[in-house]
Amino acid sequence: MPHSVSLINTIAAGLGLALVLGFLAARIRLPALVGYLLAGVIIGPFTPGFVADAGIAAQLAEIGVMLLMFGVGLHFSLDDLLAVRKIAVPGALVQIVVATALGGALALWWGWGAGASLVFGLALSVASTVVLLRALESLGLLDSYTGRIAVGWLVVEDLAMVLVLVLLPPLAGVLGGQSSGADAASLWGTLGWTLLQVGAFIALMLIVGRRVFPWILWQVTRTGSRELFTLCVVAAAVSIAFASAALFGVSFALGAFFAGMVMRESEFSHRAAEESLPLRDAFAVLFFVSVGMLFDPSVLIHRPLQVLAVVLVIVVGKSIAASVLVLAFRYPLGTALTVSASLAQIGEFSFILVGLGVSLKLLPEEAQSLVLAGALISIATNPLWFTLTAPLQKWLQTHSRLARRLSTRDDPMAELPMATDAKYLSHQVVLVGYGRVGRSIAAELNARHMPFVVAEQNRELVEKLRRDGIAAVWGDAADPAVLIQAHIARARVLVIATPDTMNVRQMISVARTLNPDIETVVRSHNEEEARLLAQETTATVFLGEQELARAMAKDVIRRAVPA
Repeated sequence: MPHSVSLINTIAAGLGLALVLGFLAARIRLPALVGYLLAGVIIGPFTPGFVADAGIAAQLAEIGVMLLMFGVGLHFSLDDLLAVRKIAVPGALVQIVVATALGGALALWWGWGAGASLVFGLALSVASTVVLLRALESLGLLDSYTGRIAVGWLVVEDLAMVLVLVLLPPLAGVLGGQSSGADAASLWGTLGWTLLQVGAFIALMLIVGRRVFPWILWQVTRTGSRELFTLCVVAAAVSIAFASAALFGVSFALGAFFAGMVMRESEFSHRAAEESLPLRDAFAVLFFVSVGMLFDPSVLIHRPLQVLAVVLVIVVGKSIAASVLVLAFRYPLGTALTVSASLAQIGEFSFILVGLGVSLKLLPEEAQSLVLAGALISIATNPLWFTLTAPLQKWLQTHSRLARRLSTRDDPMAELPMATDAKYLSHQVVLVGYGRVGRSIAAELNARHMPFVVAEQNRELVEKLRRDGIAAVWGDAADPAVLIQAHIARARVLVIATPDTMNVRQMISVARTLNPDIETVVRSHNEEEARLLAQETTATVFLGEQELARAMAKDVIRRAVPA
């Protein structure tokens, strides 16, 4: 050929084979991403036949990571991040320590050195943000409070791994690898410089970026060109991610996430999310294909027990540690199980870390194969753990006294204070969820002096509401105990204002069991889901697009009819 077409070959083979295998996986009721991973294995260097360019595939995958994290940032505000800081920061750090200890103990048992064991344990401790986000989006949990905890947890893990990647080369000699000649003074200098860079980046994005980028998006929108708008969104995601890595040493993923967060301040953030969605999906597929290309299937034959041990640390060890931590912060059992499923895999940072460890002579070559095998298996099975959370929670509550006690344990935020005004305990509105929709409803009720009680899963938010004099209880409203504490038996209306519709039927069923005459009002984003809810529950269901259309039509008619 007169010129290289490896880029075209890689994209064509990767997307084409991913489509075929993803379709077959979906037909036999397996997650489509299993097909994407197998497509990567088939076109990878460790299987016969066509071999795609692994370097190009990895770079395409990086673009997918940037676009995906940018999209998450568009839906994730600074307030959301701060709201979960009390559990995300200590939870992520303690979970990293526990998972590192488990992986390190495994490596020590195999006869590896202390430094190699430490790096290997760290590689098993950090979950894949891409896998987590795809799972939460497919289940409709990304905008839920549990989803925000999981995303915040992963952001803290990513920040911790940025520091690890910067500090590992200077520490390599101390840990038994290839020495960089760094002394204690230069090590502390490196740590201080890294923290300064990360802090400067976050400050720049939150102080300057929140004003500049929405303004740029507005100026581009004024041109009326859809192509320029799409180009602006994609350019912002990729350029800011690249600049953050080049100037501040922050990962591409973290840079793109903060870019999305500052873009969220623009009134066109929803349109930006929609315009970038097709590209995000296509490049996310290439991410899974690139992971499959790195995998050598022979490791399953030569080291099956070691692979099994690594998978157990990732899927079982990390999950149990995360569950215990979430429960220790007095969150519901369902939240603990969902967060555990979110973290039961490893991904991009693990590959980078183990690759760096091998290059610094800290890790043996076999470590890379074991980590990749653990990643492939844990990513492929991750959707299964999400589907098992609800049945597992039900089974635990049925067969375990401890699980029932965890669901109904005594907590001051889980019941209304004794001094609650009597007006809140009779003919009140029970408002489930205090997000953007819930706050607007609460403001209208307040303006008309109508009593209401808020049921919310964000414990910190419940504490704030009580400080502001608003009656609120903490917990999952699908749990009868939570609605009982909100005095649902005496309520006039139940309003379910949460974006998560998975437990809506359970909430309505519990409410009508305790109060057969109660009126129920529900929000929905999906037309088919809204129709089914209206049929199955006889609730009044408000669909966002329909209500917007009605309001606009009403205003148009008012303006069109002559006075």
